[in-house]
Amino acid sequence: MRRIDLKRGLFVGRFNPFHLGHLMVVKEILAEENEVIIAIGSTQESHTLKNPFTAGERVWMIHESLKEAEISLDQVFVITIPDLFRNSIWIHHVRSYCPPFTRAYTNNNHTRRLFKEAGIDVKPTGVFNRTDFNGSKIRELMLEGSRWQKMVPKAVIKIIGTIDGIERIRNISKKTD
Repeated sequence: MRRIDLKRGLFVGRFNPFHLGHLMVVKEILAEENEVIIAIGSTQESHTLKNPFTAGERVWMIHESLKEAEISLDQVFVITIPDLFRNSIWIHHVRSYCPPFTRAYTNNNHTRRLFKEAGIDVKPTGVFNRTDFNGSKIRELMLEGSRWQKMVPKAVIKIIGTIDGIERIRNISKKTD
């Protein structure tokens, strides 16, 4: 039986795609907390340059990456959260999608402020190579066809191949008349 008093950390991101930096953060959170909630934001959007993957594809990438890294899925919740576009009630919105959590993990100043204003303990994520492990940069490298694979788990490479993700990003990037 699952105890409801466990320490549970919340990790919010868009995960477009889930990369090795995200995986490092999940491991870091699990070293401090009993469980982690990975909250995928902007799930109402896909097939755009900023959010090329569907909510389901992002869940799949995360799930398979965690299995590949031998992280117990018993310690992880993967939640999808559509954008609300109203800062004053965003924390309530997030809480309505998630099981209870004791701390939020983020390096985003705006997100940190919203959590703090709501009285939630916030901790920055550890330092990892944010220059390389950056979703925007990875998507740019996908467009160029170079070196993006070294920045994501092997499971993500396989899924992007399965869904023809590179071609999707290339098609999205083309200007239309």
